[in-house]
Order: sequence, then structure tokens, then C-alpha cells
Amino acid sequence: MFVSVPATSANLGPGFDALGLAIDLRNEVIIKPSSFLSLATHGEGAENVKIRKNLLFLDIFSTHYKRLTGKEDVFRFEFLNRIPISRGLGSSSAVIVAALACAYTAAGVSYTKRELLNLALTYEKHPDNITPAVMGGFNVACVEDGRVYSKKRRLPDYLKAVLVVPNKTISTAKSRTTLPRVYTKDETVYSLSRSAYMTALFMSESWDLLRIASKDKLHQTRRMKMMPELFEVQKIALKEGALMSTLSGSGSTFFNLCYDKDSKKIAKALQNSFPEFRIFVCGLDNYGVIAKS
Repeated sequence: MFVSVPATSANLGPGFDALGLAIDLRNEVIIKPSSFLSLATHGEGAENVKIRKNLLFLDIFSTHYKRLTGKEDVFRFEFLNRIPISRGLGSSSAVIVAALACAYTAAGVSYTKRELLNLALTYEKHPDNITPAVMGGFNVACVEDGRVYSKKRRLPDYLKAVLVVPNKTISTAKSRTTLPRVYTKDETVYSLSRSAYMTALFMSESWDLLRIASKDKLHQTRRMKMMPELFEVQKIALKEGALMSTLSGSGSTFFNLCYDKDSKKIAKALQNSFPEFRIFVCGLDNYGVIAKS
């Protein structure tokens, strides 16, 4: 049995807790029947004892496998992690979605992606990462009465993501403490209008206007101040032709959307300026979670 979940970039500037898209950088899980529980972790986080134990995954998997089957069978799980951990690329959401998909796959129970998404909301109350992780593509999402309502747009092959992954993390919990409890009307309208405009641009594939739509006054600048070099990352990416350059989730990764023809030039300029950071050039993902029995 096999489950794969893509990385995600959330917020996309003004779409705070509402907008996100999927990136073709995938974590994979292989599940095998076993006489005792065992785990093997490769790739990102393999040297971290806490990551190797994968307690969140095991808790979600065991809870839902027992709910679906009434059994407490044991398995061997082999994890291949490609998504950088604690860098704003949806690694936690990938664990949640993977655990749920693994539970249903191992139980032999069919499910819809909408059902899986609403179960994921139990563990992650913001839909901006879990929605593209499940659905793939670009998604606008909201929560009403404990359910996720979302709309997806497929993303074309001629777009690429250039990801700048710093060698330091920005804690989501800590970064939220930098945000004010009260926003001005002007700040709110500024970001709300651009979030709505960005959604329209993605839905109509009007990529060349994203630079205007991706500006934000609610969270992004405040969070970037925790790692000031990110302002230079954004400046270089836009100068070299990025369509938009935004903090990925709460950071520290910066997400740069560009045309395929510009991706190598942008990546080279960023790597030259920030040799200590990792640079990934990735396609965008339209499939979301994939499971095979």
C-alpha cells in the first residue's frame, strides 16, 4: 500500500488562512502488514528522533483504522520525506492527510477527498494547507459549521515554483504573536481586496497581474521582520522575473511563482545571493493526496 501527499504553500500573501496551492514535492508512505509495529524514515528529518517516532501520524492512523475496522492491527511504515520540516511548506498537514489516507487504504474502505478534508480539519483548524494537500491545485477555502468549503483551479505545466528554504525556522506559534489583535480598516480592506483579486487571477490564468495581487498588510511583513534577509529574497526574485514572491505559510520558506522559462535564472540569482539557503525548483501539483492499495 502506498500514499503520497504534496507540499503546499499557504496564504500566498494576502489570502491569510484562506488561499493555498500544492507543489510537486511529495512525502511518501509505504504500508506493509507486520507482526509488530515498525517505522523507517528517510529524507527530511530522518536524523531527528522526534520525527522518526512520528507520533502524530501513528495517533491519527491508529484512531481511524480502529474506527473503520474495529481492529488494532500493526503495520510497518516506511516514510520518504521530501518536504522540509517546519519551513512553511505544509509538512504537518502532509502528516495529517497521509495518516488519514493510510488508515482508509489499510482498512480497505473507500472515501471521497471531501470526507478526508473534513476529517483533516479536526487536526488542523486552518484550511489553507490541508485543502491543497488533499485536492491539489490552487484552492480558496473557508470553514462553516466545522466543514471546509473550497474551490479548486488546476495549475498549468508552464508555471514553476522556486522555493527558498532558509537554514533557520520560524515557529508558526511564535510568528502569530507578532500579529496585532486589532487591524485598521485600511489594512483589512487592502488585503481583502487583493485576496479577492488574486483568486480571480488564478481562476482566469491572468498571471502577469499577480505581483499587484500578492501584496499584503495583515501578516507577511510582520513575520518577515523575524528574518530580515527575506526582504532581500523577495526583492531579488521579483527583479529576476518572478510573477509573485510571498512568504510560504508562516515561513521561513519563500515561495516564488514564475514561468518555466524564468525558473533557472531566478533560482541561480537567489542561490548566488544566499548560498547558505536551499533552493528548490518544482512543478505545481494538481492531484493532491494519492493512495494505492
